[in-house]
Amino acid sequence: MSSWLTPQEQRKLVSAERLFASPIPVQSVSSDEFMPAMQSPRQKEFEARVKTIGSDLAKKLGTSRRRFFQTPGGMAAAFVAMNDTFGSLFTVSRAEAAQPEQADARAKALSGQFIMDMHTHFLRPGTRIMGFVAQRNAVGKAGWNPTLGEREQTIEDLMFQNYIKEIYLDSDTKLACISGAPSEIPEDWFLTNKMKADARAQVNAIAGSKRMFSHAIFTPGYDGWLEAIDRDIATLRPDSMKGYTIGDNSNKQLSRHPWHLDDEKLVYPAYEKFVKAGLKNVCVHKGLFPESVAKQFPHLLPYCDVRDVAKAARDWPQLNFIIYHGGYRYAGGGRAEDAWTQFERTGRIDWITDLAEIPAKHGVANVYADVGQLFAQTTMAEPRLAAVMMGQLIQGLGVDHVCWGTDAIWTGSPQWQIEALRRLEIPEALQRKYGFKPLGAADGPVKTAIFGDNNARLYGVSTALRSAWQDDGLARYKALYAEHGAGRSNLAYGYIRKLA
Repeated sequence: MSSWLTPQEQRKLVSAERLFASPIPVQSVSSDEFMPAMQSPRQKEFEARVKTIGSDLAKKLGTSRRRFFQTPGGMAAAFVAMNDTFGSLFTVSRAEAAQPEQADARAKALSGQFIMDMHTHFLRPGTRIMGFVAQRNAVGKAGWNPTLGEREQTIEDLMFQNYIKEIYLDSDTKLACISGAPSEIPEDWFLTNKMKADARAQVNAIAGSKRMFSHAIFTPGYDGWLEAIDRDIATLRPDSMKGYTIGDNSNKQLSRHPWHLDDEKLVYPAYEKFVKAGLKNVCVHKGLFPESVAKQFPHLLPYCDVRDVAKAARDWPQLNFIIYHGGYRYAGGGRAEDAWTQFERTGRIDWITDLAEIPAKHGVANVYADVGQLFAQTTMAEPRLAAVMMGQLIQGLGVDHVCWGTDAIWTGSPQWQIEALRRLEIPEALQRKYGFKPLGAADGPVKTAIFGDNNARLYGVSTALRSAWQDDGLARYKALYAEHGAGRSNLAYGYIRKLA
């Protein structure tokens, strides 16, 4: 069995499928890439509240708690528990949670919202990273999820099939991009560039319309990397390019090829190839490198922040630099509470604030933030932080430069993240103190831009394509699934920390 985590780290983890199946995860979930944070006291408080609220309402409605949590009312109940725990940050009422017809009407009214998630993952068939499979088999054999015990699990069963179900059937996502991560070890790439292109072709064939986009990963410094760009552009026709300036994020101890976006000698020849091929979008993994990780790998720290973004953007106005996770530092082994403490003390958040300040300081208009883990990890742990980071990015980059991405399916179906943004508002006291504009209604102009309009503009999605999902093959399958399917599992995939 191979894993990107050390044996000592693995002993501190259990399968994320052991989490209580709340519509909103009750603690941090990670892939094999990084150690998840411990469940915080407030997350523990949220877990207790959501269990109680769910049990009470399910009993009144004459259904099981598990089934209740699969419904729009169950999702509303989870946000009631969030507000009770963290303060009134989410637009929800107890009436919505308690009255199925009210929750159902709201969900139906928003179900057609155009949501374009350009940051999703699953793992390759035949991966060496078998920790997921071993944990899933253990869950089935222990009886926690009996359906998993019916036969041995495979990574292919886990990832691609669940990806289709949880992205397109269990959420309101309409279009998605399949991403990946490179490695010094060829077998440890999440997906090869060809696998991503093949997945795109398979999903789009099922749909009969373009529902999936795909990245091609580029790897400055690797043997033959420039020739690989030429080959991938010619044969795979990627929708955008993606790079990891950290080099090998999965095996950080092996990373021999970190790089900077503004390295004229090494990286600029790649940009020339992108421009020549008509590729405008350069997606870049940044952040997820808290102090605890920096102590282990100090030589990689200069490559993980956003110091190299401004010059590259200024030198290459033909390209859009889309910074994944918004550069947020504190996920991937850090704590949202530490980021909130930093904000309260200084008004800044590593490296969100730095990214937000680039347009004003450097006069560029081609820097974007994809919210990724900055939203996923903070919404469940410190939602005030999620609200502030959205406020800073909108204030600095512009609402038309903040883009939707969930990093699903690590934390399960992205529907809970969609609902979180739909309901989230920046507290009025913070709006007044820092000059933040309100996020507004679920389908108002700010959230509409973030959910879909900005990505659609970046990727040249036509009006016809934006509406093609309404009656394509996946839409018909989703209608059948809604009528006859088992419903959203509320499961997460990957790892959580054991209780201390």
